[in-house]
Amino acid sequence: MTTTSATSSGGSARVGVQKFGTFVSGMVLPNIAAFIAWGLITALFIPTGWLPLLHIEPTWVQQLGGWSTDPKIVNTGLVGPMITYLLPLLIANTGGRMVYGLRGGVIGTIATMGVIVGAGIPMFLGAMIVGPGAAWIIKQVDKIWANKIRPGFEMLVDNFSGGIVGAALAVFAFFLIAPAVTALSNFLESVVHFLVSSHLLPLASVFVEPGKILFLNNAINHGVFTPLGTIEAAKSGKSILFLIEANPGPGVGILLAFAVFGVGLLRASAPGAILIQFIGGIHEIYFPYVLAKPLLVVAAIAGGATGVLTNVIFNSGLRAPASPGSIIAVIAQAPPGSLLGVLCSVVFSAAVSFLVASVIIRASRRRDLAAIDAGEDTALANAVAQNAANKGTGSRVGDLLGTGTGAATATRVHSIVFACDAGMGSSAMGATVLRNKLKKAGVTGVTVENKAIANLTDNVDLVITQAQLTERAREKTPSAQQVSVDDFMSSPAYDQIVAQVQGQGA
Repeated sequence: MTTTSATSSGGSARVGVQKFGTFVSGMVLPNIAAFIAWGLITALFIPTGWLPLLHIEPTWVQQLGGWSTDPKIVNTGLVGPMITYLLPLLIANTGGRMVYGLRGGVIGTIATMGVIVGAGIPMFLGAMIVGPGAAWIIKQVDKIWANKIRPGFEMLVDNFSGGIVGAALAVFAFFLIAPAVTALSNFLESVVHFLVSSHLLPLASVFVEPGKILFLNNAINHGVFTPLGTIEAAKSGKSILFLIEANPGPGVGILLAFAVFGVGLLRASAPGAILIQFIGGIHEIYFPYVLAKPLLVVAAIAGGATGVLTNVIFNSGLRAPASPGSIIAVIAQAPPGSLLGVLCSVVFSAAVSFLVASVIIRASRRRDLAAIDAGEDTALANAVAQNAANKGTGSRVGDLLGTGTGAATATRVHSIVFACDAGMGSSAMGATVLRNKLKKAGVTGVTVENKAIANLTDNVDLVITQAQLTERAREKTPSAQQVSVDDFMSSPAYDQIVAQVQGQGA
């Protein structure tokens, strides 16, 4: 197969965007549990929450003096400190660790305190900038005297250099970065308010839904909507931004259309995919269905826009991110006054995407049936493979997505890693599938893990990725075998890997 230079450059640009999105979302995703905890505490204890009688005004609000006494920002005992300090510092620490390990996390956290104290709003964007930025700076500083320190003085130099650099960066962030990021946050907030007040926010689905299929969903949701939505939720008690990408309705509608009007493997696998997507919250499960019939992106956009419009009309939203995007998480994070609107947004978006997808699927039904009768159902798998570059992770579609490559080598395998953009969801499911296959085959002594691409290290024997992510995995693990699959849940490559490991002997 040959590719044009335009295709190559387009793929490189896409990989570049995905790398940036992976890095940004990588700072938020590991800390989602903290966001959910903050959302649950908010849902319970603020004056409009489920248990408003437990509302307690903390004494430290009056002690803040001129810094901020706005009750919209500094709220009840746990709510205010968590959003002001805990969440940004967790993001900064994670970003710093991604750049320079534990030392980078510590220095990034120190520097981020300058942004937090210097600003009057929760500093999520500031933490995303200062955390990894400070880690990069201390990394460069350490290079100056690397291998030049006399034995016995390493700890002294490391501690004082880290302390001095951290203190300097905290002061720098307080005076210079905090005002700039505050202005940026206020600008983005005004843009969101304009879109909401002008009823233009549903147009975001025109970019969000195709972006999800291009596997930018984590970057879109956790890199953009989660920080901005959390700030908005701190002020108004809810945010519509948490449901723009995480609404499970559009995907459920498309899968339901396949379950009713689809044929072959698409129809057979759709009911199970609905359960995984709607209850489990793994939205990637429906991506290959859209790739099988690319026109279905119109159904996803229509469903997504309908859900956003419904929330705009009902003035509804969530208190915190719904992650994963399960209906259970959505309901848990919905305030009492928004529950009806949120549920309607899910139902209406699913209904619209179902109707649009049904028309598209039925229009090609005769052709699909003819292909199955002629034994040429592989054309569908080939079409998905050609669009695999637009999809970041595998999904459960049975044998629809073709075969994997690269498993048949003679290298001894003791450690296997499934890698995807976030290191969760589909890669975790794939790891479970292979782990069970190895167990049934009586194979022991082989570890199977799942990780994010950004966290890969070159000390593993075999790395399994979706085809579009293989090059990025190879950059991180040049010494390992690289196995590309189109479907993490069901790939012939797994049987090859099991056979290879069995052939190693004891």
